[in-house]
Amino acid sequence: MLEYLGHTIDRISITHLNVLLLLGLALFGGTIGGRIFQKLYIPQVVGYIMIGLLIGQGGLSIIDNAIIETLKPFNYFALGLIGFMVGGELKKEVFAKYGRHFLYILLCEGITPALLVTLCIGAIGSLLFGATPFVWALALLLGAIASATDPATTSSVLKEYKTKGPLTTTILGIVALDDGLALILFSIASSIAGVLIGYGGNSMISTIIHPFYEIGGAIVIGILSGFILCKILNRYAEKERILAFSIGTVLFVTGLSLAANVSMLLAVMTLGIFVTNFAPRKSKEAFSLVEGFTPPIYILFFVLVGAQLKFSHITLKVLLLILGYLVFGMSGKMLGAHIGARLSQAHQVIKRYLPLSLFSQAGVAIGLSILAAQHFPGEVGSTIIIIITATTFVTQIIGPPFTKLAVSKAGEVGLNITEEDLIAKTLAKDIMDKNPPLIYKNMHLTKILEIFSESTNLCYPVVDNDKKLLGIISVDNIRNIFIETGLDDLLLAVDVMEPSLASAKPQSPVSSIKELLGRYNLECLPVVTEEDKIAGFIERRMLDRLISTKIMELQKQSEAI
Repeated sequence: MLEYLGHTIDRISITHLNVLLLLGLALFGGTIGGRIFQKLYIPQVVGYIMIGLLIGQGGLSIIDNAIIETLKPFNYFALGLIGFMVGGELKKEVFAKYGRHFLYILLCEGITPALLVTLCIGAIGSLLFGATPFVWALALLLGAIASATDPATTSSVLKEYKTKGPLTTTILGIVALDDGLALILFSIASSIAGVLIGYGGNSMISTIIHPFYEIGGAIVIGILSGFILCKILNRYAEKERILAFSIGTVLFVTGLSLAANVSMLLAVMTLGIFVTNFAPRKSKEAFSLVEGFTPPIYILFFVLVGAQLKFSHITLKVLLLILGYLVFGMSGKMLGAHIGARLSQAHQVIKRYLPLSLFSQAGVAIGLSILAAQHFPGEVGSTIIIIITATTFVTQIIGPPFTKLAVSKAGEVGLNITEEDLIAKTLAKDIMDKNPPLIYKNMHLTKILEIFSESTNLCYPVVDNDKKLLGIISVDNIRNIFIETGLDDLLLAVDVMEPSLASAKPQSPVSSIKELLGRYNLECLPVVTEEDKIAGFIERRMLDRLISTKIMELQKQSEAI
């Protein structure tokens, strides 16, 4: 038995054992690293890359070239999932809603940084390395990547600060469509770059035709696969099968596009676009399931990105390229957004503050850099990864504060407050009636009726001479007294009151007040001090009215911007 076991172990490649061990190490370490960086208010993706850098070729060299090469198909799989999820965000409702107004802004803010970065990197690279095909291939690829904006980071800032208004709407629309434009520009740039450095032939006909083949072929593969996946999703309801078919289709499209030498990212993005628009109901569940499946894949992907980096590659020349990419990429975003806003005759706040809102880069930009490294192994690919990783670190730090500054200057912070948000931040003292009509315990019924006639309240607190709460009298109480006994001047407040089942303190949150009203099925709730003295009174109908009024005020305020 032991001899058989030893023979079996000998047959297992030590490389495979290392791969399994290091995958576990990368996933565990990447998760911890991402959490640490998140605590430092730095995007988690940077933490994943830094862990990869630590255990990779630029650090402890635990992950070597052989393992990275073994895991190359895994990188393609992760990129396929990224493209598929990006495509799922491009719903026809987005295009219909934003229309021509956003088309000008989208094209300008995407193409302008692509052109500026291409020319800048080409010029700087020509001075540093000479005007070689390598330099202009690098410039084209970096220019295309510069057009991308990170939707996750940008939208999370808007969500955190509860923004609402024309600027917020424009930002959300642009970042939803932006990565799609970046993928198309990258497909064109990679085709031309391939021809420049000798991939796929050097003829003029090849230079012109190949980009059309890459883009057209990717779209055809994505549409046909999307049609098949829609048919499958409409047929099955089991979550396990929906997830299996969705992941399987992404793998199929990824492999087929690589085999056909077309744009893999554009193919899977087209798949996502087709599915989300032609099977809108079923696709929600499919994308939700895939999203739940992807976190460990993404962590491993970005850890492996970091593992390929080497500090020795960051020379003075590369630092100059990094600086040029940052300056001209951000300037291009600002200039393009401003031109697009003017051409589309956008709202004044959009013209003024949109240029500050689109700096963040992350997932898609890094994904495109990895894809470039896969297509162009060697100096071009490694240089792109280093530049994009370094600049992503910077833009992810400065991007969110600038987005916050823009929406703050536009006056849109805090206008997207829901009823739940309002309830969560409001206290009893903010909405209670601080001077409710009081009924003293020895007050006769005729006097109580007089108070009723002078007030619109439906409930009244009953107190003693020190204003300590004793109970509650409601209009329904009195109505029942009339029905059962008739008007009797001998009845006092203390005889007809009901005990108070619950009370609140001035510092009690409104959420707990609503919970008490619902738990005891109450129409009113007294607010008392620590000494049980009446401090205020809250009626359910008045509470609901105040919340509705506040929501309407915020709605009008956002519409008036």
